[in-house]
Amino acid sequence: MNKNRKLWSWALYDWANSTFSTTIAAGFFPIFFEKYWSNPDDVVQSTYQLGFANSLASIIVALISPFLGAVADRGSAKKKFLIVFAFFGALMTSGLWIVEQGNWQLAILIYVLATVGFMSGNIFYDSLLIDVADKKDWDYVSSLGYALGYLGGGILFSINVLMYLKPEIFGIPDSTTAIRISFIMVAVWWAIFTIPIILFVPEPESKNSVPLRIAFKDGFGQLKTTFSRIREMKVVSTFLLAYWLYIDGVDTIIKMTIKMASSLGFQTSDLIVALLMVQFIAFPSAILYNSFGKKIGAKNAVLIAIGGYASATFLAYFMTSKLHLFLLAGLIGIFQGGIQALSRSLYARIIPRNKETQFFGFYNMLGKFASVIGPFLMGMVTLITGNVRLGILSILILFISGAVLFYKVDFEKGEKEALKIA
Repeated sequence: MNKNRKLWSWALYDWANSTFSTTIAAGFFPIFFEKYWSNPDDVVQSTYQLGFANSLASIIVALISPFLGAVADRGSAKKKFLIVFAFFGALMTSGLWIVEQGNWQLAILIYVLATVGFMSGNIFYDSLLIDVADKKDWDYVSSLGYALGYLGGGILFSINVLMYLKPEIFGIPDSTTAIRISFIMVAVWWAIFTIPIILFVPEPESKNSVPLRIAFKDGFGQLKTTFSRIREMKVVSTFLLAYWLYIDGVDTIIKMTIKMASSLGFQTSDLIVALLMVQFIAFPSAILYNSFGKKIGAKNAVLIAIGGYASATFLAYFMTSKLHLFLLAGLIGIFQGGIQALSRSLYARIIPRNKETQFFGFYNMLGKFASVIGPFLMGMVTLITGNVRLGILSILILFISGAVLFYKVDFEKGEKEALKIA
């Protein structure tokens, strides 16, 4: 029972913080930023400002995550860092309530800080997977986390959308106030459901652990050692390169398909429905995809998921109606949880024990640098051809190249290499 409590407490953190990625990052912040904080008459300017904010947050986390990972492993501080970043992110999210109309600079600052808290917390959350479950259960537990994340994020987002559309039902004066209240709700939800991981998941003790101040002092040395090891461990380096390519494609499709749909004239209500579809389809799919992975092997399941995303990319080229948009959202929902969960658990198999956080630091660093090649590729092709549909079709290059490299990853060999280093 204690083992199950620890496992579910870990998975509930995904339920806790996924509300930020759904209600804030993907849902209301972009809309509210354009209409309320920035200039609603200059879409180009608001798009640039929002893009700058997302890029800045990703770059900050990408730069600090390997270092913090090394410190956390050396100082046995995975859980400590997770708690700090989780509550920092929740506090910053609640701070969006105080931002006055037109003050886009403060909105950007608070959003960037909240995003850094969200992204950085996930480094330590991911690395705790190895400590809360036996190796044979990693695929299942990783999938459970993502499934609960999609469900929790979907439930709160549904409530927030209803508040936005029908504020009078909740005794809220207007839709603007409803969105501002949703920022507080996300912060409270995030903080409350972080409590189980604090209470029931112990801080893992690493070998040769040192006080945190010494760990910080030794952090850059540890970082240099980890980077050297990744270069030597060909299985890990090949996996990371493959992951960077296909997860870049995944992130680009998630973000740019909605943007493409908006530019093609789809209504905001259609886009919200599509986002909700992805959330609620991805919830059971993440669990079911784990079972599918058990039957055919996790590696084969990821390859099929990459193929599923490649198909979604191809079909997006032909999207002309609301039905097409919803079918595309359903297809993405089927594979989204599976490709993320199984990639995480497969990576856990090939990294050395007691060095999980620093290796996951590099894993998350590449995740944050994702959506770099894809949007650039899509933008360049669109610019050259004058056709946004050809632009999105170009993302197939990322899925094909990522799949080819991923196919070459020998996970059995990687597990043996990891045991030698541990």
